[in-house]
Amino acid sequence: MADRLSLLDATIANHPTLPREAIVKEDILRTGIAFSPDALAQAAQAKAKAYFIFSFDYVPLAEMSQGEHWKAPEEIWLEGGPWGFQPTIISVRLNPHSPYRVEADQDRLTLRVEGEEISGVQLPRVPEYYTRTLSNGKRVIEIAPTIEWGYLVYLTVFRICQYFGAAEECQFCDINNNYRQQIQAGRPYTAVKSIEEILEALQIIADTDTVSHAYTITGGSITSRLKGLAEVDFYAQYAEAIEKKFQGRWLSKMVTQALPKDEARKYKDAGVQIYHPNFEVWDERLFSVICPGKDRYVGRGEWHRRILDAAEIFGPSYVIPNMVGGIEMSRPHGFTEVEDAIRSTGEGLDFFMSHGICPRFTTWCAEPLTHLGKSTPGGAPLEYHARLLETWRDTHAKYGLPVPPGYGHAGIGYAVFSVSAFMDVIAAGAPAPPAPAEALAS
Repeated sequence: MADRLSLLDATIANHPTLPREAIVKEDILRTGIAFSPDALAQAAQAKAKAYFIFSFDYVPLAEMSQGEHWKAPEEIWLEGGPWGFQPTIISVRLNPHSPYRVEADQDRLTLRVEGEEISGVQLPRVPEYYTRTLSNGKRVIEIAPTIEWGYLVYLTVFRICQYFGAAEECQFCDINNNYRQQIQAGRPYTAVKSIEEILEALQIIADTDTVSHAYTITGGSITSRLKGLAEVDFYAQYAEAIEKKFQGRWLSKMVTQALPKDEARKYKDAGVQIYHPNFEVWDERLFSVICPGKDRYVGRGEWHRRILDAAEIFGPSYVIPNMVGGIEMSRPHGFTEVEDAIRSTGEGLDFFMSHGICPRFTTWCAEPLTHLGKSTPGGAPLEYHARLLETWRDTHAKYGLPVPPGYGHAGIGYAVFSVSAFMDVIAAGAPAPPAPAEALAS
């Protein structure tokens, strides 16, 4: 867009309580980023984008003429430059047509918008464990990649979702399409990772790394059985094995569907400390349209009840459901006005935060192979994302909630969470959560 700088200037001026870094971060996430050939050559020496669960790209892999999907870094670190950025970590979502472009000036990288430099760019180093392979020849990056500048080990143990087709798949989600295109591109991509592979990879990380502090176990929803196990038992076995071997080494997190209370308790018993039963979108009508499988198998009201029940098991601070920020404004069913979309999402934030549960959000990436990516390729407007940051921050402060655990440091210049800016806008000095042992008894 020829007017992106004007849009940024206007948004920054209209939202003076938000760090400009957070606004730029949201805009990059909702738009994607491009690399010049020279910058991409430098990026190829950095820690690579692992495609750890979704594509998080704005074009299919087959349309990346520079082979960006093999060379791009997992994240970039913005700092300094003409806009005086404080350190800001952003997940790389590739879009060769983006107005945001990383360019090389000899051995220095810069971020430019419509040709104007706004910040310096740093790349993540290749961690020592990424050079290792398992006994079966698979690389650690394939089995246990890290994100958030190395803070989080991301264990997608099941790379496919059993919600299939338009009648069941979440309309924003490309987990199944991503799996297919990664296989077609020739990337090693294990559909179901074994417990033995996970433990071997984690042992390598434990022996060589001091930066990672948490791990996430996740994967597609299981509506029937996988390897003879129901969803809770399939995923719980990984947590149990990890905690038995590495108890206390990492903060343990689980991202699955919202499960009945007795099943969620199995996660707690297996050693899981933080539970993420993602509810995606608040509005009742949009939930049924955008998440048809979740609506059919569980239902919105029951999903919310299960989130509240989970707080009795893990403690409210340790139940952190995700929203996909922006899908409220997807076409053809979403809100057409920012004010209406924010009012709806704000209602959901207030509901959960009033119970001590602090949802977080991932900034929507309108991936081109998804239903919503096809109907709304431009995503939600930047104004929506700025308003969402303000609403989340102000509701969080209203209820005096602690910093959500499991995401590293909070505050501008310190946050490592890279797929939205919610951790960047938390006020400095916000209280830390109680230790997991202080969660309500299970």
